[in-house]
Amino acid sequence: MTLATAGILSLGAGLGAGAALDRVVGPQPQASALGVISPDDAREAVGTPSPTPAPAPAEDAAAAGQGLWRVDGSGLPEVPDPVELVPPTPLPAPTPVEPEPDPDAVDADGLTLADREAGLLSTDVPETGSGELVVVPGEQEAPDPTRPVQTVRVEVEEGLDIDPQLFGATVMRILNDPRGWGADGSVSFARTDGEAQHRVQLVSPGTVDQTCAPLDTRGLYSCAIAGKAVINHMRWVRATTEFEDRTQYREYLINHEVGHLLGHGHVDCPAEGELAPLMQQQTVEVAPCVPNGWPFPEVEVPGET
Repeated sequence: MTLATAGILSLGAGLGAGAALDRVVGPQPQASALGVISPDDAREAVGTPSPTPAPAPAEDAAAAGQGLWRVDGSGLPEVPDPVELVPPTPLPAPTPVEPEPDPDAVDADGLTLADREAGLLSTDVPETGSGELVVVPGEQEAPDPTRPVQTVRVEVEEGLDIDPQLFGATVMRILNDPRGWGADGSVSFARTDGEAQHRVQLVSPGTVDQTCAPLDTRGLYSCAIAGKAVINHMRWVRATTEFEDRTQYREYLINHEVGHLLGHGHVDCPAEGELAPLMQQQTVEVAPCVPNGWPFPEVEVPGET
């Protein structure tokens, strides 16, 4: 081997290792101990590497593992026929929940729910009515016929802004309450529109004064006289400042006047802070006692706390 040949081979080996550099920067003349040699001469001496052949198209994309399909579209999976989508059955609309009525809310007529249930149609109070009494029709059996039964007829003065049926129902609810006069087993009340042992009348202030004479009611109070509990319509509507709760006052008013018909007289407040006895004149003054509408207030009522 001549010195020139050895130099060429040595340079060719170096060029083979740096072929990538040759492709990036382009052919450049190379210097050697024998002089300048061109890149073409060097490649001819050491051999030119063959370019990497491009991969043949995959015959089966699955086998090739590339997730590709042939260009001509063959080998694609079969597409199923479109499925007719059935819309889901709509859920029924939720039933709206009615809010609980506020018992203290006042309506456009200035009345609460309790006022309506007591028969009031407005807050109008005539000083004097027609004087004609209308019997509330209908009958109601005594809730406990094993006790002595006493009959009650309910009457309303014509012209008062009152629902007679609701007023009558309120009277009987109060009289037959577990805390009422029948709590000791002495009585149970039945309502009738015929002859009765007791009459409960709702009348105007002027008619109260006429009916209760010689008692001095002065258009302000109610009374019990000659088998009649005469309820002042003004008190049924407005109650009294001695009671904060008009419903409690109405309970007191019915029980107190019917208590007179049963033979009970007035009593005084026993001590400061105690419940007023039912037969205390609470319309006039409750203090130093606490208002009370029942003859037997200590009796527990089912469903109440």
